[in-house]
Amino acid sequence: MFEGRLRLFLVWLCTMLFMAPTALALAQEKDGVGDLKLPGISSYATPKGETSLAIGGGGAITLSAQLTDKGTDITRGLVWRVFKPEAVNGKLPMVASAHGGTAVFQLEPGSYLVHASYGRAGATKRITVGKDAKRESVVLDAGGLKLDAVLSGGVRIPPKKLRFSIYEGHAEPNGDRALIIPDVEPNSVVRLNAGIYHVVSTYGAVNAVIRSDIRVEAGKLTEATVEHHAAEITMKLVRETGGEAIADTSWSLLNESGDPIKETVGAFASLVLAEGDYTIIAKNRDRIYQKDFTVVAGQNQEIEVLATEAAAMDPEEGAD
Repeated sequence: MFEGRLRLFLVWLCTMLFMAPTALALAQEKDGVGDLKLPGISSYATPKGETSLAIGGGGAITLSAQLTDKGTDITRGLVWRVFKPEAVNGKLPMVASAHGGTAVFQLEPGSYLVHASYGRAGATKRITVGKDAKRESVVLDAGGLKLDAVLSGGVRIPPKKLRFSIYEGHAEPNGDRALIIPDVEPNSVVRLNAGIYHVVSTYGAVNAVIRSDIRVEAGKLTEATVEHHAAEITMKLVRETGGEAIADTSWSLLNESGDPIKETVGAFASLVLAEGDYTIIAKNRDRIYQKDFTVVAGQNQEIEVLATEAAAMDPEEGAD
């Protein structure tokens, strides 16, 4: 009897061992994970450092800039540059940069030089970065400058004929000034550090120039308008009063002292001149004609030079 029961137990055990894998597979299909494929452990890279990859070794530094000590944060137009303080081949290595307003950098602990520029205004500050997040602010001590010019009586000057150049306020021992910004368009806002600047306003391209010293205050927009004493002059060589301009004419313009200040070629000579007395010399073929005239501020005029035998000059006149 005992042998019969043992034989039945062995048969049952073999049956269970045979059916177990099939039952496990059916259970996996029922749970929806039968097609799940997991990657091998070799697909993951081994961390090379002792610090957690999620934390890293750098510290977060938030940088903001203001025009004045108690001013609000500048929200756009900033350019941030972060440098290492030790020069390499005469230059500071730049490690990070950003554009916009307030910026956040993730930097390795250490000392850095941060430069914030806002237009032509800028400031540099040394910062120290640790493992903990921190915030630093840079005060630019800067303002804005808006320039314009008019003629006598407040007459507006066409913007296309007007330009400004901004120089350092203090001149060098030889009288020269460092140029900061050339060809500034009228009514455009230029951002500058607070201080005194030398501004040159040029109307036209000859001698209508006004110079002035202007102070820029931190946190403020300084608007300055200069007054030009000049006029637009158009010259033409004609055979009779009111006649057509003669083409291929060479023009030479002399100031009151007899110094040449402008030369041009064409049927018309159009230019802007500062008020004063001038002499115009027109040459066509082998004939030379001359006329004196006066420029009155704000009074544009057309000047005719008559090409007559009586008005003609001898080209050899004055020669030794």
